[in-house]
Amino acid sequence: MSSSPVVRAALASDVAAIVALEETAFPLDPWSANLVGEGVSGSLPTVAYVVADLAGEFAGHAVVSVVDVAELQRIAVLPELRRAGVATALLGAVHDLAASGGAERLLLEVREDNTEARGFYERHAFTELGRRTRYYRDGTTALVLTAPVTMVP
Repeated sequence: MSSSPVVRAALASDVAAIVALEETAFPLDPWSANLVGEGVSGSLPTVAYVVADLAGEFAGHAVVSVVDVAELQRIAVLPELRRAGVATALLGAVHDLAASGGAERLLLEVREDNTEARGFYERHAFTELGRRTRYYRDGTTALVLTAPVTMVP
């Protein structure tokens, strides 16, 4: 039986793993070590980084910005650990952070051609709010999705 993911605030010691996953998960636009380091250190006041550990090892990360609404900026899971509940655990933590910050809805952008991610978000009550044509560097359209913020038990 596999263990459940444990989600916690990211630490400086997680930056290298987050950056490596950025390069794997977002090869066209990975975030730099400097940007990740600033976010993890708390230098960006509206931004929170969380990581998931599975069996004591780094499994993925999520980044949320909370102002009046919450924006899921990133969510990524190591390829070999996908479909193990890691993304769901990360999304739950994002909802909790959004709720504690007073946000009532969560927004995100997802590549129109990322059917796996789109299915994940649909299963988690996200609906399409709009489209951003040629949003990504390679010209792909972004779908803007929204979901009500809910506290996860």
